[in-house]
Amino acid sequence: MAITDLEATAGALVPPGKGILAADESHATVGRRFEAVGIPNTEENRRLYRQMLFATRGIAELLSGVILYDETIRQKADDGTPFVELLARQGILPGIKVDRGTKPLAGVREQVTEGLDGLRERLAEYRALGARFAKWRAVFAIGPGIPSRYALGVNAHALARYAALCQEAGVVPIVEPEVLMEGDHPLERCFEVTEAVLHGTFHALHEQGVVLEGMLLKPNMVLAGERCPRQPSVQEVAEATLRCLRRTVPAVVPGIVFLSGGQRDELATAHLNAMNVLPGPHPWQLSFSYARALQAPALRAWRGDPARVAEGQKAFSHRARLNGAARFGRYTPELERAVA
Repeated sequence: MAITDLEATAGALVPPGKGILAADESHATVGRRFEAVGIPNTEENRRLYRQMLFATRGIAELLSGVILYDETIRQKADDGTPFVELLARQGILPGIKVDRGTKPLAGVREQVTEGLDGLRERLAEYRALGARFAKWRAVFAIGPGIPSRYALGVNAHALARYAALCQEAGVVPIVEPEVLMEGDHPLERCFEVTEAVLHGTFHALHEQGVVLEGMLLKPNMVLAGERCPRQPSVQEVAEATLRCLRRTVPAVVPGIVFLSGGQRDELATAHLNAMNVLPGPHPWQLSFSYARALQAPALRAWRGDPARVAEGQKAFSHRARLNGAARFGRYTPELERAVA
């Protein structure tokens, strides 16, 4: 695929008012979420759940893309329509998670993301199945002496290798370096680590020839650790996150699609909204690529009951619409209560 096509696809994933649904949870992650509401973790239940989300009426007005899992990209709706086609018919771009999860990094108490072996061939297959973009996640914990320069370097290198292979295959890479919320660190420490992670990531992307106009960044917001006794305000998070991004992310990157990182649904929306309210213009689109923060209300409403599909879809559409409003800086708690 030509560079101009990659740029066009990247731009199509971050139009005003829309965001990306991350529906790429592993079987184990889905199982934990199903267990919380009493749903057996079977392939059929996973298919029915994704079908409920993807077939929600009017969702194409709010979603530009959906990240799928290897199982999901091969599944079909009840009428035999492949999920990839179901999404594409609505103008929603299908994507695919291509990393194979984290493993302990030899010699240290940190993690490295695996999945580079055979990635070129897997990308060719996923492209043939209809994927237009991909995602690779690296994780960085904050603690005494970590993240180390070693962990920063090997994960940045892997992210860049993945991104280069994606662009070679005509697939837009979403690069996801996530600084985790776990811990008791203050916001200032998260800022410091996020800045180092992003500097290292973009240095590696440059070294490996990744075209920045044809990729998207999926970072964490700058937050205090979940056990930190002082939690910052929504405004403080927005200001710190944008300050960090301005220091590290080149202006030619088309969009930043934030992960929710375990935040409560409403808080993830409020943080995104606050960033889009801050004075700009910002050089990139500030959007979302949420999983649990979009899906949790729908899952609670559905609970695996065929008679409750419409309720699940209503909850999903409600959450997506509020995040769409946050893209314009128009979200308020009053709007949330009015729409609920």
